[in-house]
Amino acid sequence: MKSFDFAQAPGHLIRRAHQVSVALFAAGAGTVPEWEITQVQFAILNALMDSPGMDQVTLAQKVALDAATSGSVLARLESRGWLCRIPDQFDRRRRLLWITDEGQAVVARLFDAIAESQRRLMAPLTEAEQAELKRLLGKLAQPREDSPGG
Repeated sequence: MKSFDFAQAPGHLIRRAHQVSVALFAAGAGTVPEWEITQVQFAILNALMDSPGMDQVTLAQKVALDAATSGSVLARLESRGWLCRIPDQFDRRRRLLWITDEGQAVVARLFDAIAESQRRLMAPLTEAEQAELKRLLGKLAQPREDSPGG
């Protein structure tokens, strides 16, 4: 029996590309070492810059996180003073999220480094290949009936 060509398996290649992405992000975010921040944390802060006052469920959907993961990440960001959670005055079970001035400063300070990390990630590709990769990854990332949570 011949072995599976795992090195060319799409899932494996996506995982390897993700490892490269994480490493480049960490190198960019590392330009401000006192602010250790993950891609997910940056995505959350960035989303709150665009939509302050969003509830936790909507935010989790916007950055593609499950509720349990988003809750723990939000707690870490809140403990760092980068966001605050305020009970909704109409529904006390809902928490509305606001990025703090300090959180905005983190995003502003890291913005160029993070943008550069994304440029470096895509650098081996032509502009047309970059557009096609983004299109295809977007298609793969869409919720599906045949996937968990889809």
